[in-house]
Amino acid sequence: MSLNYYEIALIAVALGCDAFAVGLGVGCQYCAPRQIFRLAFHFGLFQFMMPLIGWLLGRHILVWTKTWGPWIAFGLLMYIGIRMVVEGLKPAEEKEECADPTRGFSLVMLSVATSIDALGVGFSLGVLNQNLFMVAVWIGLVAAAMTWLAMKIGNRLSQKFAHRMEIFGGVILILIAFKLLLT
Repeated sequence: MSLNYYEIALIAVALGCDAFAVGLGVGCQYCAPRQIFRLAFHFGLFQFMMPLIGWLLGRHILVWTKTWGPWIAFGLLMYIGIRMVVEGLKPAEEKEECADPTRGFSLVMLSVATSIDALGVGFSLGVLNQNLFMVAVWIGLVAAAMTWLAMKIGNRLSQKFAHRMEIFGGVILILIAFKLLLT
């Protein structure tokens, strides 16, 4: 049984939804061209790599990932989300410069958090004997495009609604954290 292009597209969009939501939240505050590129590139790269890793490592790592992966993603997204909400609630004169989540360790952890579901998809597609490489390429490209679009939308919304969008972006990250934990 082989997946058709429609099914591959649906899988790619479904996996890209977390990247879109995080991109929307991050784009509310950080939207320079380099930041957009870094986040979109890394989210796309990790979404590409995770199905391949899931397929290669099989059930043993998948069991560990299902147990601890959601908790790691939850903690990171909660931390960044709460920080964004707190910063959004402060008056403009009291705001301090937050660490850019499109750089360093935060970037890597956000990339892992948004692509952890792709490990299971990789394992499943490997069992079905799919051409995993091409599916992974499409998953990565769609995630990168969705992240880029989300950051642009987040930036536009933040220009119109100012600090309220920073709060909104933080709330989105917190909701995603709970969704990852509950699913």
